[in-house]
Amino acid sequence: MLSLRMELPCWCLLLLSCLQSLSAHDDFFTSIGQMTDLLYTEKDLVIALKDYIKAEENKLERVKLWADKLESLSATAIQDPEGFLGHPVNAFKLMKRLNTEWGDLESLVLSDTTDGFISNLTIQRQYFPTNEDQTGAAKALLRLQDTYRLDANTISTGDLPGVKHKSHMTVEDCYELGKIAYSDVDYYHTELWMAQALKQLDEGEESTVDKVTLLDYLSYSIYQQGEIKRALEFTKKLLELDPEHQRANGNLKYFEFQLEKQKKAEEELAKKQKDPGNKEITKKTEKPKKKVSNKLIPERKKYEMLCRGEGNRMTPRRQSRLFCRYYDNNHNPKYVLAPAKQQDEWDRPYIVRYLDILSDEEIERIKQLAKPRLRRATVHDPQTGKLTTAQYRVSKSAWLTGYEDPMIDKINQRIEDLTGLEMDTAEELQVANYGVGGQYEPHFDFGRKDEPDAFKELGTGNRIATWLFYMSDVSAGGATVFPDVGAAVWPQKGTAVFWYNLFASGEGDYSTRHAACPVLVGNKWVSNKWIHERGQEWRRPCGINETD
Repeated sequence: MLSLRMELPCWCLLLLSCLQSLSAHDDFFTSIGQMTDLLYTEKDLVIALKDYIKAEENKLERVKLWADKLESLSATAIQDPEGFLGHPVNAFKLMKRLNTEWGDLESLVLSDTTDGFISNLTIQRQYFPTNEDQTGAAKALLRLQDTYRLDANTISTGDLPGVKHKSHMTVEDCYELGKIAYSDVDYYHTELWMAQALKQLDEGEESTVDKVTLLDYLSYSIYQQGEIKRALEFTKKLLELDPEHQRANGNLKYFEFQLEKQKKAEEELAKKQKDPGNKEITKKTEKPKKKVSNKLIPERKKYEMLCRGEGNRMTPRRQSRLFCRYYDNNHNPKYVLAPAKQQDEWDRPYIVRYLDILSDEEIERIKQLAKPRLRRATVHDPQTGKLTTAQYRVSKSAWLTGYEDPMIDKINQRIEDLTGLEMDTAEELQVANYGVGGQYEPHFDFGRKDEPDAFKELGTGNRIATWLFYMSDVSAGGATVFPDVGAAVWPQKGTAVFWYNLFASGEGDYSTRHAACPVLVGNKWVSNKWIHERGQEWRRPCGINETD
């Protein structure tokens, strides 16, 4: 008994050690970098769980030995009870067993080996992902499904481009995803994922989720999308499995009534259209087909097309004007002997990429400094001028200053040397790590005329330019796209892209509206420097024309 209880503190130490790697983070799903801590925590929990199982097995083995010994003894004693007890030692041992040893056995059976495991698990749960994290990760999967036009089966089988660790979704996983969509009144995705769960059940996968439940969700979500006939078909399938299903029986009558009503309305309309005196109706029902111009495509569609590698293509003539070069920024002493490698990414707006501009050592140091400080990324609220979180920006960020680490100061100086712009008035280096399906929907970096107080508290004017470091390669997705012009810049570790947000006149360049596409597979790390107007008066003189 003593040895059994002495094992518990070992579990405590093991489990509590997990807490050292976790702080009270929120929104785990918004940063893959911080989610890696959870894997180590889960690994330690599995070790502790195995220790608990071992303790339980040891306890059961002791009980089993006791039972086997008594079974043999009682079998002998029952053959001649009086003769057996006629031996005074046997009589004494019977009294001892029933008075003492059975009591010890009761204590052994009742001993709770779960105390250490459960108490520490309870402590750790406060550092675990929340319902919001689970919902956020689920919605990220749905976002990836839409953006990259993936069918439910592709995601469920884990057959994604560039994956190293393939993972299969169970019926329960698909069902849970469908339920989250349903609770968000998203009947389109509810249908897709309930249908996928049903498909996997039909293929023989074992599950605690039954077909009746899936068909119930399916029929209702399809009905909500206006497809009454299909909803009726699934309701009938449900009733074949459960004829007494109360809701399905009610829905069956309702759907049949609605279909009959729909049929009558269509027949009446057909009669009126055949009537020569009702020519107006025919004219009204025949709508001319309009050819949709590329310019009229909604921004969201253009954004998603560019994320998939589709969309506008630069003409060969324009493309022929893009070059790569060795660049020393007008003979800057630091780059005369070892110029930077620069290549044109786009012409209007002018976007350039610098190759091999950040070393692996610098990238690891930046990540090391940023990771403990990562918090849910914020955006400028145009109404208040203050920073706030937003659903359209799924990432975590941290700010690094030049005075806290010489390497950051060195990187800031590098940006100044290559751009020729003053860094003293720029914002601190912002490091961002994207989460599950991490993205930043189309936005401007500069403050528009209807946001006069956007950067008022900084006192350094508007954001004149953006410098963006890519600190990781991304297996699939994660491009920086400019929907208005059709540009797409793909992540490449150790490179940086640069563009001006304002014309030389100080007016905003609206073609720089850009977005970070959802990360489909991989881990995206970036860092950026927002450079402001103040201090640039002699470095980038004001232009005469508005769009100079």
